Amino acid sequence: MSQTLAPRERFSAIMNFQPFDRLPVWYFGYWDETIARWKNEGLADANLIEKETGMDPDWEKGMWNTHGLTDYKMLVPPGEKLDVVIEETDESITKKNVFGGVTQHSKKFSSLPHNLEAATLNRETWKIYKRFFNADDPVRRPVGWQEKAKQINARTHATAFFAGSLYGQMRGFLGLEGISYLCYDDPELFEEVIEYHADFFMKVNGPILEQTQFEFGYIFEDCCGKNGPLFSPDVYKKYYDKYYRRLISFYRSKGVEHILLDSDGKVDDLIPLWLNSGVDILFPVEIGTWQADPVALRKQYGKNLKIMGGFDKNLIPKGEAAIRKQLEYLKPLVQEGGFVPFPDHRIPPDCSLADFKKYVEVFKNVFNA
Repeated sequence: MSQTLAPRERFSAIMNFQPFDRLPVWYFGYWDETIARWKNEGLADANLIEKETGMDPDWEKGMWNTHGLTDYKMLVPPGEKLDVVIEETDESITKKNVFGGVTQHSKKFSSLPHNLEAATLNRETWKIYKRFFNADDPVRRPVGWQEKAKQINARTHATAFFAGSLYGQMRGFLGLEGISYLCYDDPELFEEVIEYHADFFMKVNGPILEQTQFEFGYIFEDCCGKNGPLFSPDVYKKYYDKYYRRLISFYRSKGVEHILLDSDGKVDDLIPLWLNSGVDILFPVEIGTWQADPVALRKQYGKNLKIMGGFDKNLIPKGEAAIRKQLEYLKPLVQEGGFVPFPDHRIPPDCSLADFKKYVEVFKNVFNA
């Protein structure tokens, strides 16, 4: 351990295997149903969860639009529509978009939309997509963003920027079936889509990174399921690797030290490929669902692999003994560095506010945080 560090210095020290004073106390958010329960149990303000539970400032907050500096969503030109509502009930809303995709959105539960019909991506609809997902659209950047960037630079807590998505973006758009078929039905278009997204995020984020510094970039993919990747390692090596390398090399040229990749599921087959492409932080390392093990992963990959997450969220409602046992198991890895443990996904509603406060208490006790 070392002298007291500022939060940004602390994160850098941990991820560079340097002496640090303590761990940050973090989580990866919650389900809407969880926050509703916590409010019934005495949470005064959802915006003050960190203060009321004793956590450090949330590392994720503001990340998805890079702290108000840009808008990454599809931007529909004036006079056009992305989708229309074709059915609405008390339970859900069903929409059809201009690409033919039909999705059902629950009104009652926190869940991903249910794809009823896949969107169609061909040479004609790809032209529409690129108009809606245009990096040069001036609407993407708010007026006065440079001044806002200066304010962000003055922060004390560790933060990330949204570094992109080469698979997850299109999986959300086409659905799993649609993107899987595209790889085989039109491999040239499939690769063009990947390249386009890499270029999009470099164009959008380049000016931001000239003005601001972030502790790490966050790449969203969610490209694995319970049995492994949703595409083969061979597909990754053939189509994705070169564009990850291009994207990550660009970020490193702008002074970004660390790149985190977010994928749910069983990620084992892709870890060495991600590392070779330039990713260095794996997240969230799901323990409860896929039985992953951060300690075993470090033994396998050494200090080339840093980890965030890696604590089984399902243990929190089971009480202090279960929480402490898991945290004590992770302690040697924490002491080695390159690891910030916290619950391995959104906190579900079976966890009470008291349960979560106990988790924070035990975490601080085990790690002197």
